[in-house]
Amino acid sequence: MTASAVVRSFAAVDLGATSGRVMIGRVGTDALDLELVTRFSNGPVQRADGLHWDFGALYEHVLDGLAEAVRREPTIESIGIDSWAVDYGLLHDGDLLAEPFHYRDDRTARGVEAVHAVVPFEELYRRNGLQFLPFNTLYQYRVDALLSDADTALLVPDLLAFLLTGRRVAERTNASTTGLLRVDDAQWDLELAERLGIPTGILPGLVDPGETIGRIRPELAARIARDLPVVAVASHDTASAVAAAPLSTPHAAYISCGTWGLVGLELTEPVVSDAARAANFTNELGVDGRIRFLHNVTGLWLLSETLREWEASDGAPIDLPTLLAEAAATAGAVPLFDANDSSLSAPGDMPARIGALLGDAAPSSRAAFVRTIVESIAQAFADAIADAATLAGRPVDSIHLVGGGSLNRLLCQATADRSGVPVIAGPVEATALGNVLVQARAAGAAPADLAGLRALVAATADVHRYDPR
Repeated sequence: MTASAVVRSFAAVDLGATSGRVMIGRVGTDALDLELVTRFSNGPVQRADGLHWDFGALYEHVLDGLAEAVRREPTIESIGIDSWAVDYGLLHDGDLLAEPFHYRDDRTARGVEAVHAVVPFEELYRRNGLQFLPFNTLYQYRVDALLSDADTALLVPDLLAFLLTGRRVAERTNASTTGLLRVDDAQWDLELAERLGIPTGILPGLVDPGETIGRIRPELAARIARDLPVVAVASHDTASAVAAAPLSTPHAAYISCGTWGLVGLELTEPVVSDAARAANFTNELGVDGRIRFLHNVTGLWLLSETLREWEASDGAPIDLPTLLAEAAATAGAVPLFDANDSSLSAPGDMPARIGALLGDAAPSSRAAFVRTIVESIAQAFADAIADAATLAGRPVDSIHLVGGGSLNRLLCQATADRSGVPVIAGPVEATALGNVLVQARAAGAAPADLAGLRALVAATADVHRYDPR
């Protein structure tokens, strides 16, 4: 086998707000593919004090998945972990004080009031560049009764890395979502933390994607049958997804679409103008210090929650591909609603809440109702793309839609139609690919620059183009 034919393997732990996966990524000069090892459900659990993550179960799923990955591919070289942003666990003397809260828990509203009473949002935006989201980490910290008992706070991927290795770090792309990282130099804003009553000692040292966090603890190495390093990847799942988005031109936009739709541009400098703040655009970090200038749009959450309600009512599963095909076949225009309306943010009876926004215009058939949902999401995507282009002073000539939403042909075509620019859909598993590529680059098994990583994705991924009609 020639050097160019060598394929090297890495394990990606990819955790989303509704499910998690462990995957094997294989990388070569002209090869990049993923093997799904295990998939498990992940979602909120109601406890006496609010909505939490079942973190104990999540950790066990990760360990079982890693053991199976090593059994299938003994040559795995390292482990990388990415997840959703903002949620965290508190430690004292290495012990987790409580299950991490879920970002949809209603305590966050009190945190917003408490933070803004001390530091107005206008000042926060100048300091951290983040859009207003009521569940951003600093709002959660402000109302966490256990914060004063903790010696460390770790976001979910960093918490898992700590349990695996014993080392406490904060990976920078995810840390940029907390509201406590300065937008100008990507360091902890200790002055802001002190003003908000957040103990600065709980903030761990920062690491960048590609740095080795540590080797897994001996007892865990025995459990998974391999002594492996854990490498920091772009641990915010959107940062990993954008790293693997095969952006085709300097004027390409991206949408990382799953439960949420993260819609925006990749920049080299943040945009913290009054107009960007008013439009609620965020400046989060990406791989190699890039800025993810984007807006959070409610994504396929609206559709999945609607299906969940209908299935509960029917007592039987619904075939989504069939329903989407029926939706695509509905004739004529459908009514739209604001996909970002705050009334749609919590779980429970989504069809009724969407119906309340639509009033008498609400479609009576399920197929038309689904088309209304998809077209409303697409309109929100198109609006966010237009806003990003205006705010950054950069025209957009294409949209790369990655993640699970790239499989939704109706959504991809509607986004192209409503934005007026082509949509290139895929890869589906962009987040896991970004995770694997950063590990591979750190091991010298992938191109050194971001353009090279994306070229490898473009050469190997299955993508589909949708032109505006």
